[in-house]
Formats: sequence, structure tokens, C-alpha cells
Amino acid sequence: MKLVIAATGASGAIYLQRLLAQIDCAAHEVHLVMSAYAREVAKQELDDLKTPSEVSQHSESDMNVPFVSGSARFDAMVIVPCSMATLGRIASGSSDSVLLRAADVFLKERRKLILVPRETPWNLIHARNVVTLLEAGAIVLPAIPSFYSRPGSLTAVVDTVVWRILDQIGLPSPRAYRWGQESAPAKTSRKKNKRKSASKRAGRLEFRLQAAGTGGGPRKRGTPSKS
Repeated sequence: MKLVIAATGASGAIYLQRLLAQIDCAAHEVHLVMSAYAREVAKQELDDLKTPSEVSQHSESDMNVPFVSGSARFDAMVIVPCSMATLGRIASGSSDSVLLRAADVFLKERRKLILVPRETPWNLIHARNVVTLLEAGAIVLPAIPSFYSRPGSLTAVVDTVVWRILDQIGLPSPRAYRWGQESAPAKTSRKKNKRKSASKRAGRLEFRLQAAGTGGGPRKRGTPSKS
């Protein structure tokens, strides 16, 4: 599979790092484009963005890259994180950078374009831009994590979004937790919690029964309780 991964200046560089970490970059052709602001944000949030050595990195001003042409065959493009400014420029048809031109090409060629905005809340302009892109064929996947898998770390929370991105690309992660998956650690944990709760309820009931007996202890058979 041939992929373009892009990043803009919105907060959320960890989503980019985790996505790159979970794609087998040796088995797929992966190209990375980051805006200047994206690099600044990554430096601030991560100190060092870990990029697999197999990934081809490109300048945002280098129009000689193959994926800015409709004749070059690529499978999917992901912009993660995608700022609302970039989302708006794509919605308006602007293509004055490598990132914007590539997004425009993916839309016109009816190829998979996945935008991952993290900013919140949205204003009406943001919402209308999202509608415009959905109507044009883009996939808008907000960086909203899920919690039914009971993620135990920041990385695990981020991965709930990354797994959705991988699903949309067509590279589902074998590590992704799926609802109804019996072997998931989270589900086992919930069962244990239910057993603990049941045990506590039984203990409280036993205590109340004992307290109702003579002298606060368990009543002997045939011994009347004090009124």
C-alpha cells in the first residue's frame, strides 16, 4: 500500500507518532509531510518525534514529490493532526503547498483522504467546512478517544483513535480492541469488578443479619430476638 501521512500545527503530535509506529513501514510505501508549525508542535509536545527509517520525508514546499500529481497512484492520505485552518483551506480548494495540493489531488481523483482534527469546540465555520469536505468525499475522523476498553495509559487512550484511522486506511491493527471481544483484558477486568461488588454486597447483608441477632452475634436456632 502507498500512503501519504501529513501533519499540521494543531496540538496532538502523539497521534502522528503512534500512527507511524503502528504502520509496518517496511511493508508499505509511506511518505511524510509536516508543516513548519507541525514540527514546532512536535518538538514542544514530544521533544523528539520518532520516525521509522523506512519513511520518506518531504519538505512542504517541494512540489517534485510524486503524490501531488493525479497520475501517481496512491491508496490513502491521512492528515493527523489536522488544524481547522488546514481543513478550511482544503475545503476552499486551496493548493499552494505540498500538503494542500496532495489533499486536493486525493479529492479530485476520488482517493481516500482522512482528516483528523483535534481542535474543540467548533464554530459554525468549522462545521460548514467539515460538511463541505464530507460532501466532496473526504473522511473526517475527529481525534475523540473511546473508553470502553478501559485504557490504562495515555498511549492506550491515543491508540483508540489510531486504530480507527488504521481501519479507515484499510490496515486494521491486530491489537485493536473490538466491542464484544471476549478475550479483551478490559472485559475480564469488568467481570472481576462485578464479582467483587457481589462479594461486598453479600458481606454487608451478612453483617446486617448478624447485627439483628442476640448480642450482635449470630442467633442460635430457637432463640428469640430482643424486641
